Amino acid sequence: MSRMRPLDGVLVADFSRVLAGPLATMTLADLGATVVKVERPGTGDDTRRWGPPWTDRSSTYFAGLNRGKHSVALDLDDPADRAAAVELVRRADVLVQNFRPGVLARCGLDPDGALELNPRLVYTSVSGFGARADLPGYDFVVQAAGGLMSVTGAADGEPTKAGVALVDVLTGKDALVGILAALRQRERTGHGQHVEVNLMSSLLAGLVNQVSGYLATGEAPARMGNRHPSIAPYETLRCADGLLAVAVGNDAQFRRFTAALDRPALADDPRFAANADRVAHRDALVALLEDALSARRADAWEPVLHAAGIACARVNDVGAAVRYAESLGLDPVLDLGPDHPGQIRPPVTFSAAPAGTALPPPGLDEHGDRVRAWLRGPAVPFPEGEA
Repeated sequence: MSRMRPLDGVLVADFSRVLAGPLATMTLADLGATVVKVERPGTGDDTRRWGPPWTDRSSTYFAGLNRGKHSVALDLDDPADRAAAVELVRRADVLVQNFRPGVLARCGLDPDGALELNPRLVYTSVSGFGARADLPGYDFVVQAAGGLMSVTGAADGEPTKAGVALVDVLTGKDALVGILAALRQRERTGHGQHVEVNLMSSLLAGLVNQVSGYLATGEAPARMGNRHPSIAPYETLRCADGLLAVAVGNDAQFRRFTAALDRPALADDPRFAANADRVAHRDALVALLEDALSARRADAWEPVLHAAGIACARVNDVGAAVRYAESLGLDPVLDLGPDHPGQIRPPVTFSAAPAGTALPPPGLDEHGDRVRAWLRGPAVPFPEGEA
């Protein structure tokens, strides 16, 4: 296996904070890029203080989004630090930032200024609601404004946020797609460009079938708990001891499912013969299925249904999910050494390149002296190997 990674030689100036931007830049680091994280002196990224839980150096929130990076603390209102930031941008291939409009313009690092300084730069802006709106936006607020909460939760309950900052994650991955595409285009044209993503647009795109249904019918979808609006059974079903998530995607699968439950006649019942029929008579179907499932525990049904080719799983907590991934041979935990807690391994692997990074999340300004010295010298690659 080659020790080269896909983005070896790419330099990223990371001016982003919190989640979407740092997730994108951490993934760039996992892919081999050198990422220099610019932080505020004294405080750093807001997420350093978003705990508990804590590591020995910061919050686990920060640690989970910032491995593989080199931290330098720069005060952009200080002339010397501002000059260092400008020089970093002059050398960078990619810049990622999520400041409010006008903040970086004060030091000439708005998109126009930065691209004039470095025409090959891929300048990436992350915002809550787009640059024109100039509104502050955290994931939770966008989940509310963007409709995700309206379709999440029990049908007779309140709108509910997802259990993780899902919109930030979607936006971070959209930013990554834009950055990689712009780098590829730069290979052909020699020029960088301004890439923009925002949480609102990423969420609307991420609503996929829900927003497509609205656009086709004019009717906004409603909360359905764990049920799917267009497929049945595609929900959690109660067994003797708890819930089993079952996904039956077509009529052939439904026939195999009912046979595995020893209820083959259900597949011939006209109420359930086709998916549209099952959706129309979902309540009656679920009652019959749960009656059959009540004969065994969820962990006993799992292998029976898997043998029939039916997608199903018990509802795991996070710890059980990690152990389940380990049992499948997915090797989900990345070891960053004895002084650092493990992290979830990058989800993309390459046959000809190592996965992930060996560099743990940085302390605030941990690499500040080395970064400043490098920026004062000739424009050579950053000396990552020097501790």
